[in-house]
Amino acid sequence: MSLFGTNYKFHTGYALSGGGAKGFAHLGALNVLESKGLKPHVIAGTSAGALAGVFYADGFHPDEIADLFTGKEFREFIGFSMPKQGFFKTSGLFHFLKKNLRARTFEDLQIPFISVVTDWKRARTVSFYQGNQLIEAVIASCSIPVFFQPQYIDGIPYVDGGLFKNLPVSVIREQCKYVIAINVNSLMPYCEDAGIKKMVERTFNLMSNSNTLIDKKLCDILIEMEGLDKFTIFDINNLKEIKKIGYETASSKMDEPKSKHIIRRCLRHKELESKINRWINQTSPL
Repeated sequence: MSLFGTNYKFHTGYALSGGGAKGFAHLGALNVLESKGLKPHVIAGTSAGALAGVFYADGFHPDEIADLFTGKEFREFIGFSMPKQGFFKTSGLFHFLKKNLRARTFEDLQIPFISVVTDWKRARTVSFYQGNQLIEAVIASCSIPVFFQPQYIDGIPYVDGGLFKNLPVSVIREQCKYVIAINVNSLMPYCEDAGIKKMVERTFNLMSNSNTLIDKKLCDILIEMEGLDKFTIFDINNLKEIKKIGYETASSKMDEPKSKHIIRRCLRHKELESKINRWINQTSPL
């Protein structure tokens, strides 16, 4: 909502990075932001950030999102396939989203949401933010090449948005006064005797880390996760520990002077927005 002629469509936006299971750190960070009284007006998410972001945009509390994944095994989100375009199908993830998401379209979400994907055919970043292919767009954003088959939408193959835009700050930068970015994709350490799975995983990790450099400079607050390098992108059994790291890292960052200043500005806007909405509701005809 724009107030008093400002040029921004949204006041506060969240940009959530990819990172596989390390994306559970987003939930801890979102808990901290909520405790500060912050709520985004728009969310852009890539890969794991799209997964966390779509549930948050759908009105789920971060702890409720964690509950949905607690006790789950990686095999529940996949299906095996002949390795023509990817070793795994995303059929399990599709059914999980269809079962648990309340929204069926982008427009049904409580908060505007953007799923950032890669057009595999044309080699470019694409943003999905409207229409009835919400689940397909989120799955596409999570479809790491080689590991997973591409997700086809209207006949076009899409894969993980992290190939070109793992931290989607620039996707919403011009639309938002403030952008808070959460980067969970810490650098994977080198392993001398890594197998092919680790080799592919680290290759994607290095590539997706390198494309975040510009976006890191574009945000107003960057919550950069530390201590996640010991986890793999498929390490969903360590949800609680990963979420705790996200909480602790975000708590420290949001206590910095610059962050406190932005929080005050956001809360002031939130209060003003609330007053104007109440005034509109009181003065509007029955």
